[in-house]
Amino acid sequence: MNFSLIKLEPMQDKPQPNPMPRLGLTHGDINGISYEIILKAFADARILTLLTPILYGQSKVLSYYKKNFGIEDFNYSLTRDARQAWPQKFNIINIVDRELKIDPGQLTALSAEMSVMSIKMAVEDLHSEYLDALITTPSCLSVDRTQVEYMASVFGNPDILRVLVSDFMRIALATDDMPLREALDKIDTALIVRKLETLSKALKTDFGLNAPKIAVMGLNPHAGEAGNSAENDKVVPAIAEAQKRGVYAFGPFSPSRLFVTGAWKKYDAVLAMTYEQGVMPFKLLSVNGAAYYWAGLPAVCTAPLHGPGFDIANANEASPDALRKAIYLAMDIVNCRRQ
Repeated sequence: MNFSLIKLEPMQDKPQPNPMPRLGLTHGDINGISYEIILKAFADARILTLLTPILYGQSKVLSYYKKNFGIEDFNYSLTRDARQAWPQKFNIINIVDRELKIDPGQLTALSAEMSVMSIKMAVEDLHSEYLDALITTPSCLSVDRTQVEYMASVFGNPDILRVLVSDFMRIALATDDMPLREALDKIDTALIVRKLETLSKALKTDFGLNAPKIAVMGLNPHAGEAGNSAENDKVVPAIAEAQKRGVYAFGPFSPSRLFVTGAWKKYDAVLAMTYEQGVMPFKLLSVNGAAYYWAGLPAVCTAPLHGPGFDIANANEASPDALRKAIYLAMDIVNCRRQ
């Protein structure tokens, strides 16, 4: 995927803060469920009294899915620039003018190319502060992985951290979506300390918590028991060092001790060591949609916690709950940072 970095010019005409946040949306994979969940999430026009949505996509693709799903009363406005987006309307920036071939349920070279183009344009507008926040809708795994690297590079490569958020819990991932062996090779004391500091700061700035408490998971099924060298060599020293730096970190906890007993409810967030270790219990315990955001970024970027849904594409079966959660999460973080 070609995510070559574009040199961004200094801002000359930064827009003034708008009481109604400008939220950008990437259009994900045009052959997946992204357009379906976008149409459903914004079908109730009352949401437009709270924010100004700007879709980086194509109106012809939106019209294709509108017709397929029989959604007649979904209105939108075209704009060439996020700064000129129409308030109380759903806005679209056409990323290309040419006709796009739509193949629902199929990952194609064209759909991957359009995913990349949408992400690049939206991230650059987010960096330029033309947007107050960005919601990325699902693309294929290879695009999503490269997107993270591109987004970090645009913002100067900060130490970013994926934080899963539902109505009841927050779980951060020390290592992201990668093979387990690769994740275990990456985990050391320094990495865990960095992630704990990033998470603690995010809980303060993005959720308004004064002294957030973080439960730290171990690497082994019986984390915290004597004789587990991975915990003793990596996790326990990281917790001690983070505490010295003012982070309220506790553990290490095993998954059964933390989640089966409900002990996670005593903490403001959990730091999981690997992707599956955090995502599995999170999805099992979350209802009414789940989302995540990238802590550590100077800008707000959220996403629904699911894939492009090629298996149910164009079948009118996709739920917009996770996208709604991502939208409201972005708005909440924007408002918290403004305060």
